[in-house]
Amino acid sequence: MDEPRWLDEREDRAWRGYRRMRRLLDLELARELTQDAGLSEPDYDVLSDLSETPDQRLRLSELADRMLWSRSRLSHHISRMQQRGLVTREECATDGRGSVVALTPAGRRAIEAAAPGHVAAVRRHLIDLLTAEEIAALGALTHRVVDHLTDRATPEA
Repeated sequence: MDEPRWLDEREDRAWRGYRRMRRLLDLELARELTQDAGLSEPDYDVLSDLSETPDQRLRLSELADRMLWSRSRLSHHISRMQQRGLVTREECATDGRGSVVALTPAGRRAIEAAAPGHVAAVRRHLIDLLTAEEIAALGALTHRVVDHLTDRATPEA
């Protein structure tokens, strides 16, 4: 068995800093979103994904894939959102086994009310702390890692 390639001091500092930043940033953004808009992060993700589609609806399976959630977990979450009037669930016209999640007018109002504050929080806690060069570097490195992990998740890889 090969010897592990341990992280050197510089790599370890970067890795630990990234993990701590991610946890703190996620925690603060979630706290502000709940406090200011009464939405959880998953609520916001569902509503924003739906609001960005031309007909404001997505198959449950596609939405689950976007959120990296199981269909079962998302289905339970969608049921709770339905009870709050934010989304509806419809049968899929092309597949009787599938369902489609659709944004309601109340869901549209909720995402429109939440988005400005959420974007302001993202700016305040991340974007505005970085230089233009750092933002470009962050974009490049996050896309490189996402592309790597996405390629690994495909059956062909």
